[in-house]
Amino acid sequence: MTSTFQGIEIGKRAVHAHQQALNTTGHNLSNASTEGYSRQRVEIVPFEPIYLPGLNREETSGQIGQGTVVERIERLRDQLLDKRIVVQASNEGYWTARDPYIRMMEQIYLEPSNNSIRGKMDAFWDAWQELATYPADTAPRTAVLERGKTLIDGIHGRYNSLKGLQTQVNEDIRLTVDRINEFSRQIAALNKDIQKIKAQGDNPNDLLDRRDLLVDKLSSIIDVTIDNRDPDEFMVHTGGIVLVQGGIGRQFSMEHGIDTDGFTRITWAETGQNARFRGGSLTALLDLRDITINDEIQTLDNMTMNFVDLVNEVHRDAYGIDGTTGNNFFSEYPFVTNVNGNYDRDGDGTYDSSYIYRINGTNVLEPRAQVGLEGRISLSASGGNVDIPYYPTDTVEDIIGRINNSGAEVAARLNREGMLSLRGTSAASVDGMRENPDFVIRHIEDSGQFLNGYAGLLAASGTEGAYDWAAADAVAGLRGGAESYAPSPIAHPSGWIEVNPVLSKSPVSVASGFGENGRAANPGNGDAAAVIASIRNTRVMVGGFGTFDDYFADAVGRVGMLGEQSGKALETENLIMKQLHGMREAVSGVNIDEELSNMIKYQHGYSAAARFITTVNAMLDTLINRVGV
Repeated sequence: MTSTFQGIEIGKRAVHAHQQALNTTGHNLSNASTEGYSRQRVEIVPFEPIYLPGLNREETSGQIGQGTVVERIERLRDQLLDKRIVVQASNEGYWTARDPYIRMMEQIYLEPSNNSIRGKMDAFWDAWQELATYPADTAPRTAVLERGKTLIDGIHGRYNSLKGLQTQVNEDIRLTVDRINEFSRQIAALNKDIQKIKAQGDNPNDLLDRRDLLVDKLSSIIDVTIDNRDPDEFMVHTGGIVLVQGGIGRQFSMEHGIDTDGFTRITWAETGQNARFRGGSLTALLDLRDITINDEIQTLDNMTMNFVDLVNEVHRDAYGIDGTTGNNFFSEYPFVTNVNGNYDRDGDGTYDSSYIYRINGTNVLEPRAQVGLEGRISLSASGGNVDIPYYPTDTVEDIIGRINNSGAEVAARLNREGMLSLRGTSAASVDGMRENPDFVIRHIEDSGQFLNGYAGLLAASGTEGAYDWAAADAVAGLRGGAESYAPSPIAHPSGWIEVNPVLSKSPVSVASGFGENGRAANPGNGDAAAVIASIRNTRVMVGGFGTFDDYFADAVGRVGMLGEQSGKALETENLIMKQLHGMREAVSGVNIDEELSNMIKYQHGYSAAARFITTVNAMLDTLINRVGV
């Protein structure tokens, strides 16, 4: 049965509904500039009518309405679009973090200019050419020493700049991991609050906006996916592993290790397992530190080590005008003091490895001669060994070229005396960790007779004659004696190589000519200086570069391409994200004009409801006070 005061109740509900709608409109307007805020809408629905179907229903025709009520306050979001933005944000975050560091790396390379390493190396070669012309004079020797020091200073400067940039990236990684841990904790805490509010039947819209904003920021740092299929347990994954599960936020820790050159390695705090990421700014920083910058340092080290080794190879065999010989022009410091290169790798007090950088054969080879042999050479490479076949019709040059293009971490050349020389190169890194040391030959094996009898490098063919670094005194299996190999240098030679201080104190000891039959070179002999000067244009480099000029040309082109790639990729990702954010803004953003229009609508509704209450009140006043007996 309807009540006499039903009209008052209907008006009251309408006033409350429109007042709540006005308050929500004001909330939208006040948060129009709030980051991550989603506009909210009041869902106003009719209140339950009187006389629902039932056995106790009065025999009254129709249902009697009871006004309106606010069913819920809903935030406007497109869940599919949100997931698309989360995925795309990791790509934008990657290039946003990478681009400024690539620009800084470009500034380190001054090519081409007189102050660049290439310009200083050209001056160094010119000084040797001058010495070859005037071998009896002291002034050209002083010029060679000074230009050598200038060149080394340039190499040190580039190494220190790259290492400093790498250290800066490492610090950025540390701060980024701290941000991830903080986001993880905040998302987990919000999950708890959201779950409590939902359990009471309310919509925690503002908390959901804060959580979505944190997920957006997190997605620009690492690759994440969200899983909200279970309304009671919001989850965030990265790399297929749960990062946030309901109220639990997992953390990352950072560890230092020799295999990462002393830099931090990111692990899961709970398990200690290495963390893997596939996108976002953190992945960009890890790629920069462990791949891009590390490769540049390794390439510089490779160039420096071979440059020093080639100059020293000639200088040791030549004589100064004071009759001295056997001096290196550049100081070399071996990684181990043991003459056989023996090293205790596992730290148990017993030698278990051989750290050898260069191994020479004992036979003089003719580059264009066909070897007339068939077999397969096995050399160490990243992740295992690589096999290089050779055939009877191959020349020595063919086999050397095949070795250098095989991807092995061993490179070949004929030295000044025409003997085969194998050298260790920079080792590849996997996931930012160095599997093997640089400039260490780890394995040499030949199923045939090329390295054995033909080149005179190994003592025997097959596995029984193979050289392998995973044992002490591995050099015992080589054909030559102590003069045929050299221990590996200290890591990063581009950071510590110096001109021999003995020569700096006595410039007359700078060698310029070769002796004959054990006798010192004549003071006017400049043959050795000419040979060193000719290194400039001789195909002496190992790996993918033929000459030193090839190295510098490749370095400039490589860094330039990195900058171009980074700039274009960042521009593309910014455009994509701008479009996606525009689509989200159209759905979730606060439109001032629309809100003002809604405010006028709700204001009129509120006024109409108030007027309705006034009218009902007047009717009741007439009924109560003016109807007499």
